[in-house]
Amino acid sequence: MANSDEARTEHPPGDERVEPTSPQLTAAASTFALLGNPVRLHVLWLAAQGIHDVSALAARTGVGVATMSQHLSKLRLAGLISVRRDGRHHIYSVEDPHVLTVVEQIFDHIAPDGTLAPDPPGR
Repeated sequence: MANSDEARTEHPPGDERVEPTSPQLTAAASTFALLGNPVRLHVLWLAAQGIHDVSALAARTGVGVATMSQHLSKLRLAGLISVRRDGRHHIYSVEDPHVLTVVEQIFDHIAPDGTLAPDPPGR
């Protein structure tokens, strides 16, 4: 097992990290639990790419519209996406850009075949 000093991430001077509070840890765990579902993770990625209608999201993820609506409801209640009406359609968009950063980073870290991607040059 590595020494705790070796496992510590180095930060630039003046960028000292503050230990997260209990409410922060709880909220982060809840967010990661939501993102732990492949369909919801896919929905966030698709919504960020401009696919916003519930039927289109359901078709792209391979689930039924009713199931998609349940996933969208969970994401909306968590504040990760928002919804607006456009005629008879509900249009969904990503509400929290920070979550998109996490999603983009994880897909940068995982290769298309599901294995860990190699580190970019210079790291």
